[in-house]
Amino acid sequence: MKPNLTIGGAVGWTAIYFGVMLFYTFLNVAVWRRVFPGFSSWLNTLTIAICVCGFLALLKRAGHDIALFANLTPSGVALALGCSVLFYLLLDKGLDPLLEKAFPSSEQAYQENVEGLTKAPVASFLQICVIAPVIEELLMRGFILNGIRTAYGTAVGLLVSSVLFALLHLNMVQTLSSLICGIVLGLLYIKTGSVFCCIIGHCGYNLLSYFTMIYPRISR
Repeated sequence: MKPNLTIGGAVGWTAIYFGVMLFYTFLNVAVWRRVFPGFSSWLNTLTIAICVCGFLALLKRAGHDIALFANLTPSGVALALGCSVLFYLLLDKGLDPLLEKAFPSSEQAYQENVEGLTKAPVASFLQICVIAPVIEELLMRGFILNGIRTAYGTAVGLLVSSVLFALLHLNMVQTLSSLICGIVLGLLYIKTGSVFCCIIGHCGYNLLSYFTMIYPRISR
């Protein structure tokens, strides 16, 4: 991986990834749901996976190769799992209920999105609990935090990566929670030096949130 990354470069790569998100969202809304409504969730999942792989290939072609399994240790994995539980207790059971009351319109949009996920639980599981954590941690911790801390120092790298991570989640309820997640996951990366541990922590939290929100709705 290239040793340094400018803040402008970090913003640029985040903007590119945001463009990728807009592209596969547009395909889902404008094409898959209209032309193949019965298979739209799976087509969307496949599209997301292809777009994510293309984005990672673009990063690698630009000379930014991320060592996925570097510095992976049992203690790091245990710490990552602890972060997953911490996120769930601190955010889902603590902060998020307060944000839901403070931003009712954002909460309504978020709940509508959750309700839509129940229509295709397996496909939404892959999107939320597997694909999203992997690409977001590779980009935000493995690439942006790691690159900026080399050029500007750890504190700047942690701040920039956390803010950019939060901005990817446009709903106010998610954005503020994501900022906290970004800081903690950044600290986890700084502590362990392992992007895979960050993926475990992120996946674990999304998994807990997914089953507590989605499973009760699909089991009714």
